[in-house]
Amino acid sequence: MTFMESIQTVFQKYAVFEGRARRSEYWWFCLAYAIVNSVLSGLARGLSGGAAGTLLSVISGIVALGCLVPSIAVVTRRLHDTGRSGWWQLLALTCIGGIVVLVWLIQDSQPGDNQYGPNPKGM
Repeated sequence: MTFMESIQTVFQKYAVFEGRARRSEYWWFCLAYAIVNSVLSGLARGLSGGAAGTLLSVISGIVALGCLVPSIAVVTRRLHDTGRSGWWQLLALTCIGGIVVLVWLIQDSQPGDNQYGPNPKGM
């Protein structure tokens, strides 16, 4: 899955918490979000004290809120791809749990179909 396909897929499935997501879909989305957030935050800090900095801070917050639901949804689908419930992402709210969830997000897909649907790789 390419960078643009991943971003499109995540936003097309904005609040879809069913099915499975490939690693590439998840990680390309994370990269895109990190780049956009870093650019907006950096510009807001660089222009701090003025109206432009305040506006960019507000835009950065709106982008963060707008990406909250798709982020949770793609993590849920990614965990489904590894054979785990999406509820496991709540484990990331703890220090050690975040590492565990990260390891699960890095893992390869469960081969074949699982209880969450067919393998998105087609294997």
